[in-house]
Amino acid sequence: MKIKRVSNVTVRKRLILSLFVGLVVFSVIAIRLGYVQLVLGDDLSEKASDLWSRNIPFEANRGEILDRNGVPLATNVSAPSVLVVPRQVEDPNETAAKLAETLNMDTQKAYELVTKKESIVRINPEGRKIANELANEVRLLQLDGVYIAEDNRRHYPFGQYLSHVLGFAGIDNQGLTGLELYYDEYLKGQEGHVSFYSDAKGRRMPNLADEYTPPVDGVNLSLTVDSNIQTIIERELDNAEATYNPDGAMAIAMNPNTGEILGMSSRPDYDPERFKEVPPEIFNQNKPVWSQYEPGSTFKIITLAAALEEGKVDLKEDQFHDPGYIEVSGHRLRCWKKGGHGSQTFLEVVQNSCNPGFVALGERLGKETLFDYIHDFGFGEKTGIDLQGEGKGILFDLENVGPLELATTSFGQGVSVTPLQQVVAVAAAVNGGYLYQPYLAKEWTDPDTSEIVSRTSPTMKRHVISEDTSAQIRDALEHVVAKGTGRNAFVDGYRVGGKTGTAQKAQDGRYLENNHIVSFIGFAPADDPQIVVYVAVDNPKEITQFGGTVAAPIVGNIIEDSLQAMGVEKREDQIEKERTWTDEPIVEVPDLIGRTVRDINQSYYELRLDVSGEGNEVAMQSPDPGTRVKAGSAVRVYMDDKTTEDQ
Repeated sequence: MKIKRVSNVTVRKRLILSLFVGLVVFSVIAIRLGYVQLVLGDDLSEKASDLWSRNIPFEANRGEILDRNGVPLATNVSAPSVLVVPRQVEDPNETAAKLAETLNMDTQKAYELVTKKESIVRINPEGRKIANELANEVRLLQLDGVYIAEDNRRHYPFGQYLSHVLGFAGIDNQGLTGLELYYDEYLKGQEGHVSFYSDAKGRRMPNLADEYTPPVDGVNLSLTVDSNIQTIIERELDNAEATYNPDGAMAIAMNPNTGEILGMSSRPDYDPERFKEVPPEIFNQNKPVWSQYEPGSTFKIITLAAALEEGKVDLKEDQFHDPGYIEVSGHRLRCWKKGGHGSQTFLEVVQNSCNPGFVALGERLGKETLFDYIHDFGFGEKTGIDLQGEGKGILFDLENVGPLELATTSFGQGVSVTPLQQVVAVAAAVNGGYLYQPYLAKEWTDPDTSEIVSRTSPTMKRHVISEDTSAQIRDALEHVVAKGTGRNAFVDGYRVGGKTGTAQKAQDGRYLENNHIVSFIGFAPADDPQIVVYVAVDNPKEITQFGGTVAAPIVGNIIEDSLQAMGVEKREDQIEKERTWTDEPIVEVPDLIGRTVRDINQSYYELRLDVSGEGNEVAMQSPDPGTRVKAGSAVRVYMDDKTTEDQ
């Protein structure tokens, strides 16, 4: 048998080929290992960790909401939650029974939860965000597989106070309405957790330490709202509800020079921590930004501003005769006063809120010019306030505006606007003509360092009218309060301007009888406005439904107390109020220091004495001499044998 021999060259070629193939295979393996180790390593490690790690979540503290002075309006309180890792439960029956007894829940439900085929199970709702005392009771049970997670829940210290503006947060710490929803991304923070490791059967691995990832708290929000002013508003709306039993009510206070909302409230209101106890239409309706209705006579301020800016009227020189109506396109539009106001200047037209007089101003302007100003003052568009659900209002399309539509628009009928639009527009009319965007978020601060993260600056949209026109409007509206339909808003010592409004409510295409939204918008001081206040009361009962009767005195009370809270001093240079027989007389408090009670009584002052102390002469008194008060008011005096000057 002949043996075939392989040449050395062939062997060498085969060895080289084998070496080359080996190098290729080795290179592929090395590259793959390097890719897995260097590129996919972290991702694979995380996936592996996810397979045998379990996380006990820790909620972040939601950012607090504070007023402009640092008063907490929305905070957090500890509310732990009970979690179960079913695979770590040694005795499901015993665990379920003890949890059911402690948490006051059904035993069968507890058993189903502790045996559920999931890695981590929440005891919900019985063990979700519970009191700390109850959580401690669960800890003392020392049940395998049962954990307490540190959660918290939202707390509103003042209850129903500012409820529609603040809104509320849900069980998962998420904002659901109001500012809580609008700024949820900034307030909610990021969740943290404690991780522990377990084997394939879910048993805890004792040789591996737990890992703690701390939560990142949300940032704190400071509002433009002044809690002093908000408290005054809440008080006045509570009083209005008790007095008039209305279908609803609302109030807004704003700084006309910046657009900062100083206070806002709506009725009916609710407790944000108990929102489930009221219908959704209550907590979803923030009336100042959501409601749309005919403004009535408060809208006349816009017609007045346009007529003055366009030079169509001289308030003191031009005359107008009001027989009680005006004819427009075959329709007789009546004045609110039967028989009319007769001959009057246009300043008196404003004071008297005379509808025919404003129709005449609208006709002088023409529809294009009037509607240009209406749009310039912000009607027909959202104001841009940082709240959801804002309405735009409803205006006539210009091509559909005939003489009758022009006439009714001139005195605030046939159009729909929001309360906030009216506040923003009137603020522009009295602040020199500058239209500002209203806002609530003043600044954001770090919860740990209190350092300012960001701050909101006022946004001026446009200059609508001149400074001179604005000054004339302020003077006219101050006359409305001193001598016209707004006399019930007069505040002695503060120069208040304003305008009444009585809006008819429509249903099924017809106006309702004896069912109006009565309103008043006021500002002060009239020569340098620092606050604009709007109040509307929906269908007040058992009273004549006029804005000057119901809403004006409420605005007067809010303005007086708010200016005092703001540190604005009273002055004497105001238009003297034209009093009627229904007005309470005002008297000046005399200087009583050093006088005896007998001497004071013999002087027959229209005041009452509230006496304390044991002496014979007045050493101190309140109010101070020169203060103007209503006749019959009490003057508190302290009696001593020596006057304060001797002491």
